Amino acid sequence: MSDELKKGRVTIPTDLDVIPQTLEVLKKLGADAIRDCDGTEFPKELRDCDAKIYSTYYTTRKDNEWAKANPDEIQQMYLMTAFKTSPSEELKFHLMDNLYPDMLKINPKDRERWWEVIDRTTGEVVPVEKWSYDEKSGDVTVHVIPFHQYTVSFLAFIMWDPVHMYNAVVNDWKDVEKQITFDVRQPKTHEYTMKRLRKFIAEHPYVDVIRYTTFFHQFTLVFDELAREKFVDWYGYSASVSPYILDQFEKEVGYKFRPEFIIDQGYHNNQYRIPSKEYKDFQAFQRREVCKLVKEMVDITHECGKEAMMFLGDHWIGTEPFMEEFSKTGIDAVVGSVGNGSTLRLISDIPGVKYTEGRFLPYFFPDTFHEGGDPIKEAKYNWVTARRAILRKPIDRIGYGGYLKLALEFPDFIDYIATICDEFRELYTNIKGTTPYCFKKVAVLNCWGKMRAWGAHMVHHALYQKQNYSYAGVIEALSGAPFDVAFISFDDVRKNPAILDDIDVIINVGDADTAHTGGKEWCDERVVTAIRAFIYGGGGFIGVGEPTGHQANGHFFQLANELGVEKETGFTLNYDKYNWQEHDHFIKSDSKDIDFGEGKKSIYALPSATILVQNDKEVQMAVNEYGSGRCVYISGLPYTFENNRVLHRAILWSSHSEDMLNTWFSTNYNVEVHAFVKNGKYCVVNNTYEPQTTTVYTTGGKSFELSLEANEIKWYSI
Repeated sequence: MSDELKKGRVTIPTDLDVIPQTLEVLKKLGADAIRDCDGTEFPKELRDCDAKIYSTYYTTRKDNEWAKANPDEIQQMYLMTAFKTSPSEELKFHLMDNLYPDMLKINPKDRERWWEVIDRTTGEVVPVEKWSYDEKSGDVTVHVIPFHQYTVSFLAFIMWDPVHMYNAVVNDWKDVEKQITFDVRQPKTHEYTMKRLRKFIAEHPYVDVIRYTTFFHQFTLVFDELAREKFVDWYGYSASVSPYILDQFEKEVGYKFRPEFIIDQGYHNNQYRIPSKEYKDFQAFQRREVCKLVKEMVDITHECGKEAMMFLGDHWIGTEPFMEEFSKTGIDAVVGSVGNGSTLRLISDIPGVKYTEGRFLPYFFPDTFHEGGDPIKEAKYNWVTARRAILRKPIDRIGYGGYLKLALEFPDFIDYIATICDEFRELYTNIKGTTPYCFKKVAVLNCWGKMRAWGAHMVHHALYQKQNYSYAGVIEALSGAPFDVAFISFDDVRKNPAILDDIDVIINVGDADTAHTGGKEWCDERVVTAIRAFIYGGGGFIGVGEPTGHQANGHFFQLANELGVEKETGFTLNYDKYNWQEHDHFIKSDSKDIDFGEGKKSIYALPSATILVQNDKEVQMAVNEYGSGRCVYISGLPYTFENNRVLHRAILWSSHSEDMLNTWFSTNYNVEVHAFVKNGKYCVVNNTYEPQTTTVYTTGGKSFELSLEANEIKWYSI
C-alpha cells in the first residue's frame, strides 16, 4: 500500500492523560492531525509531534471574567411563555416556568419595547399599559379578556452556554464552572475579542489550525427545569438577538421590529414554517453582519500565519455556508458532524473552501463508550451510510472527537476505525478531482432553496423523527444517488422561471402547508404556471407526501391534475371514484413490498392516473402524464436500499429515460455502482453487512456477475 493510502486525511482527539496512547493511535489510524475538545487540554508533549495541530477556539465563551464584568453584553435569546387563559380579568405569568434557572436570566430593560404580550385568541398585541412586570417575583401580570388565550414574549440573557451545558449534563461533569455566552457583535466585546484572538494565537505558536467552534450565535437550544432538552432547532435564530442587534436591524430594513418576527406564535420559525418576509429580512441581515465579523477574525488568523476552520454546528447561526455572504469570509475549511449521507453532503457540498472534514460517529462520549456499549455497531452504520454520499461528493478529511481514553477501552473499535481510515484514503485517491457520472439533474423545490440544502426536514442534527422520516428518506437517498442535485426555492422560480430550463425532474416532498411543500406559494400564478409549463414541456415532477398541498381554488393538491391524485378532505366525498386498479410499472419492477413509512390517508386517483400501489382504496403510489411531461406521486419514502431503487427508477421514468437504467447499474438494489469517467474508474459497493451477489452493468449493454463480501467495495478501470 502506498504512503498516500497509509497515512493522512485523518484527525484524532487527545487529552493530558493519554499522551503515549495518542501517538499509538496516530500511527495505527495513519492520522496526520490532532485536536483538543471541549473540556480537554492539549498536552505539551505532543506539540512537536509529526502532525498538524488543531486548537478548538471559542469566540463566545470560556472567559467568564469578561462576561461578568460586562453583563450588558452577554448574549440573549427570545422566549415565549406557555399559552394561558383566565376566568377573570387578571392573568399572571411566571416567566421562568419550565426553564432551567441556571441557564437563563430575564432581561427586563426596555421591556415595553422589546417584550410583547399577545392575545392569541384575536392575534392582537396587548397595549403595554395593560401589563406589568415585577422584577422581584419574575411575574408578568396582564389585564385580560376572560377565556382569551395569552402569551408573553421576552428576552433573557444566556448565563450558561447551551452546548457547554449539554456537554456537562451528558458527561456528568461535577463542579464545572458554567460558561457564560458573551456577544461579540457588541462594541466593547467586539474590540476585546479581536485582542483576545491575537493573544491566544501568540500564546499557542504550535497550533496550525484555529478550529472556531463556532462563531457568534448558538442555534436555538433551551432546557427545562430538570435539565432536559425542551426546545431545539438546529437552524433556529432565536438566540441571535439583543436590543443592540435589533436596533441595527430596524435601521437597515426601515420598519419597526416586533418580537413576533422571531417568536412566530411559539414555532420560532422552524424550517417547517413558511418564512415571513420579516424573518427572511432578519436572516439576510444576520448573514451580512455575522459574515462581515467572521472575515475580520479570519483575516487576523491568516495574518498570524494560521488556518481558519469553522465547525458547522453550535454557534454557527448566520454563517449559512451555501449562501453568498459566506463565500466572502475567507474561511479555509469547514468541519462538521456526519450522522448520515445527508449531513455529509451538508459539509462536502460547501463551495469556496480549501477543504472539508467530517467528524464521524460515534463521538467518544460515555453515552456510547460504557460497559455493555457497542460503538462498533454505530461506527459501521455511520460509515456505510456516509460512504454512499462520499462517493458522490467527497469530504477531504475525516476525524473523530471526544475523549480518547474512553475509546481506548474498546480496542476492537480502534481496530475497526483503522480500516475505515484506510478505506477512506483509498476512496479519496480514486475519485478526487472528478465529478461522478450523473444521469439527470434533479431539483428539490421548497421555500428555503439552497440555504437549507441537504438539511431539509432536519430538526436536530440527523436525528430520527416519526413525523418526518418518510420525507427525510428522500433527501438521504439523493445524497448517494447518481444524480446532480440542486435545491431551489419558490422565490428562485418567481424571480427567474428560466432556472427550470436545465432541470430534468422537480421533487416536492413533505406535508401540506409547510415550507417543504410550499403551502400558499402554490397560489402565486407565477409559480404554478411556471411549474405547469415545465411539466407540460416534458419535465418530470415527483411529489411525496402532500406535494403542493394547500386548500384553495377547488383543490387540496394545487397540481392535482398534473399529479393525477387528490386528497379527500370531505369536500369531494359526493363524487364517486372508480379508478382503483393497480398496475405493474417500470418504477416498481425491483420491489416486492415498498415501504411507504407513515404513508398518507385518503389519497385517491383521478381518472387519468395509473395506480401502482393502493391500500384499502388509499393511493400510495401513482403516475400520470401531463402534456409531454410525467408525474409520480408517492405517499412516503423512508430511507432503505429498496426505496433508493424506487426513487432511482422514478427519476428515470419521469424524465423519459428508462433506457438509461442498465448503465452503471446493479441488479441487486443492496449494491450500487458509481462511475468516475474522468478518472477512468468505477466502483461497485455492497451497502449491507451481508455478502451479496449481483449483475453489474457498465455501458453499451455490457455486464458481468459479481459477488461481494459484507460492506465490500471493489474498484475497476473503465
